[in-house]
Amino acid sequence: MSKTHMNVLFICTGNSARSIIAESLLNQLGGGKFRAYSAGSHPAGFVNLKALALLERNRFRTGDLRSKNWDEFARPDAPQMDFVLTVCDKAAAEVCPVWPGQPMSAHWGVEDPAAATGTPAQIEKAFTDAFIVLQRRIALFLNLPIEKLERLSLLKELQKIGKVTAE
Repeated sequence: MSKTHMNVLFICTGNSARSIIAESLLNQLGGGKFRAYSAGSHPAGFVNLKALALLERNRFRTGDLRSKNWDEFARPDAPQMDFVLTVCDKAAAEVCPVWPGQPMSAHWGVEDPAAATGTPAQIEKAFTDAFIVLQRRIALFLNLPIEKLERLSLLKELQKIGKVTAE
């Protein structure tokens, strides 16, 4: 994995909130070492406006974010992924396409803020909680000595990161 940057694909069912947030976070926090993408098994076809507003309030770029199908990344001309991380339980249980290059895969399940109900404050909290969890996990991911870890050790570290919560 010693190349100019590593490609990371965040997968969710709808690709409208969680995976979109993760894509934006890693692209900005990764310092050029990573190129993040996101996709869904059944994409909503739009980016959730609350997710966009949250990212913009926190000064993360949103200009190139869009909801897309994961098939886009299984094509022969797609960027080869180094990591594929599922951020929702439904996508983790689905049969994924075969990713060229056998990327490292792990599950980082996050509650779906787009499915949150209640008062506007409760819905906003759901988005903020998802953002915080993803930001913490991505910070841990960025601090991994990826080049120094053997594949099995790296997989274990990715799985541990997937258990980190907002608290």
